[in-house]
Amino acid sequence: MSRRFLIAVAFASLASTGAAVAADPRYPDWPCQQAKVPEISVAAVWTGPSLDDVGTSWKDDPKVSALVSKLAARRTPMEEAQKDIADFLTGPPDEKTRKGKLLFAGLFDTLNAQRTSVMNGLERTMRRQREAVDKVRADTTTLQELQSSASPDQAKVDDLSNQLTWETRIFEDRRRVMKFVCEVPTAIDQRLFALAREIQQDME
Repeated sequence: MSRRFLIAVAFASLASTGAAVAADPRYPDWPCQQAKVPEISVAAVWTGPSLDDVGTSWKDDPKVSALVSKLAARRTPMEEAQKDIADFLTGPPDEKTRKGKLLFAGLFDTLNAQRTSVMNGLERTMRRQREAVDKVRADTTTLQELQSSASPDQAKVDDLSNQLTWETRIFEDRRRVMKFVCEVPTAIDQRLFALAREIQQDME
């Protein structure tokens, strides 16, 4: 693999992972094509009773906390989640409303926190990608100097060439992972919306 190819791959990959950066200068480290929405508002997903009196009290109810953890997990199929919600929201109307508000408040807090964690991770990885490009560029310059010397140290040339190959491979692996992870915040949004709708329907 030539040194020119190494640096070309690195910069081309950075351009592809950072395609959305120029579109919104408010978030220079955001690597995804999808627009960054830092937070989901309650009003965007919930049209049920006010949650002003709920706060974080859902954490004090072991049954609610356990159900929130299960429903928030994307490995839990929506069909199973719908059944669990229906089984939980039982009793007189006032009781169902209380349970529904606690359950949604817990899901909103939990899924919003997951979403924030994923987005922060993406931005950290993007910063590492920029650092990686700088490292590849510096190492490429060093390699050129070694190869251009009157008496090249072939062992050093080979070691640095291998290092450049490894650095570029890591860069490419991160780029592929980031492309997949960029879909996660949207998946969380969709899950929260679907769960909120189910809770409201069962409350009614």
